[in-house]
Amino acid sequence: MRLTSCGVIVEYNPFHNGHIYHLKEARKKSEADVLVAVMSGNFLQRGEPAIIDKWQRAETALHNGADLVIELPFAYAVQSADYFAKGGVKLLHSLNVESLCFGTDLTQSMDYELFGQTYVEKEELINQRYQEIKNNGQSYPQQMTQIYRELLQQVPLDFSSPNHILGMAYAKENARYNNPMSLIPITRQGSGYHDETIKSQEFSSATAIRQRVLEKDMTSISHTVPSETREFLKNNNLHSWEDYWPLLKYHLLTHSFEELSDTYQLSEGIEYRLKELVKKAASFSDFMSLVKTKRYTWTRLQRLATYLLLNVTQEEIEQVWTHSYLRVLSFNETGRQYLKQEKNMSELPIITKISQKNERQLSLDIRAGQIYQLIEKDIASEQDYYRSPIYLREEC
Repeated sequence: MRLTSCGVIVEYNPFHNGHIYHLKEARKKSEADVLVAVMSGNFLQRGEPAIIDKWQRAETALHNGADLVIELPFAYAVQSADYFAKGGVKLLHSLNVESLCFGTDLTQSMDYELFGQTYVEKEELINQRYQEIKNNGQSYPQQMTQIYRELLQQVPLDFSSPNHILGMAYAKENARYNNPMSLIPITRQGSGYHDETIKSQEFSSATAIRQRVLEKDMTSISHTVPSETREFLKNNNLHSWEDYWPLLKYHLLTHSFEELSDTYQLSEGIEYRLKELVKKAASFSDFMSLVKTKRYTWTRLQRLATYLLLNVTQEEIEQVWTHSYLRVLSFNETGRQYLKQEKNMSELPIITKISQKNERQLSLDIRAGQIYQLIEKDIASEQDYYRSPIYLREEC
């Protein structure tokens, strides 16, 4: 009998009780046999390093409801919402996943599937309008808010809600496929995305949890995360941008303007501002505060900083977009059976181990892992070479 599936597109930075709720609701509402998680690797959508590595996060997901975890390649993971969604949806479609479940912080009802269809129908007009206003001095979210108010008046507008923004991005991308997935939005529980307060209840935001952990306060977050997350956070080096600040500063100081300009998305002369202000900054957060403008938001600058740190080029990004793949990080027996079922029908190659045959294709992800592990002291922190998917044997 064919296994049915539901997908989630996630980061798990770190995996917490809200993610357990998400997976439970996904399985319940989709009635699927298999939960497939497409998860960012060691660098994340907002342009920051994951607090613990992709393998530990993928293992925790298995222990708490997921059946199969696929890595979202760096070329999609460290991107704005539209490209992030494009990669996640593409990977799920290639595995013939039937539904996509995502969280939303929108407080009013919205038909995401209808929105996606309507957007695709009006896309040419929306792009035309964007070209007309893109240099008006507003940030991208402000520009899109203006366009949506003009052309998609029925859409609830809240560009301050990251999960709603991603939900719309998933809907737009999903609607481009001939056989789109069913969309299952679930309302976010507990803290808001940016909430920095640890709640007495079981749900707190990943932002708040990371902040307490980096402050060495494990006690206050113990009730908000599963045991696997607690152990990984307790026993491993914790990554933040401040750890990589000396490397970024060195890169900016030792590369010419011409060399810096080859970096992906470094445009409009921003390299001059970065190279000048890096001399005045004492820390990464200090640097971001100095460089930030109305046009260049903190998140956009963090992504640029990540591209600089990894020396990423446009050609490398486009190579992954053109030749995508499914990198398996972890699975249980149900996930293994699903991979076996879909192996010959997948549009993309399924990769379980780095080899001479595929290492060039995965070179950007490999480099991300190599840079990520520079602050590690343990050789076992190798991120890609000699690593096979984590297999979790299910209890009878």
